[in-house]
Amino acid sequence: MSAPTSERTDQKTTTPGAVKARKGGELVSDHGRTAIADTVVAKIAGMAASEVQGVYAMGAGVARAFGAVRERVGRPNIAQGVAVEVGEREAAVDVDVIVEYGVSIPDLGDGIRRNVIGAVEKMCGLDVTEVNINVGDVHLPDEESSEQPAEPRVR
Repeated sequence: MSAPTSERTDQKTTTPGAVKARKGGELVSDHGRTAIADTVVAKIAGMAASEVQGVYAMGAGVARAFGAVRERVGRPNIAQGVAVEVGEREAAVDVDVIVEYGVSIPDLGDGIRRNVIGAVEKMCGLDVTEVNINVGDVHLPDEESSEQPAEPRVR
């Protein structure tokens, strides 16, 4: 006895209001469309990557300098160091990170990939085809004192 092919009990069963197709980064249902901007995907990927233990900072070079100024003003850019390409059903993510000294970079890369893929696929419904990671620097423990502002000489 075979199961009927028109009725399925898994999550892909078509129900009213269920997602049927995606076109141009949009989720389309009987009740309307949902468009997901590239910046949304970049923020989700940036947040997911920064949550991985061993990531000291996001971004590299000039982007980090602008990010530091932005943080002092009180508006951090969570998408700093993240570039995305969003297609019809897929997304590709590039992440620039600074790692903490002593962390295994291959293991860190695997953790970043897992977090980014999981977050983007769960929140956006896009398949992540690749997550490219560029390690631009390593943060050494003795660099901590040089990054904090010095005490003012006069009061």
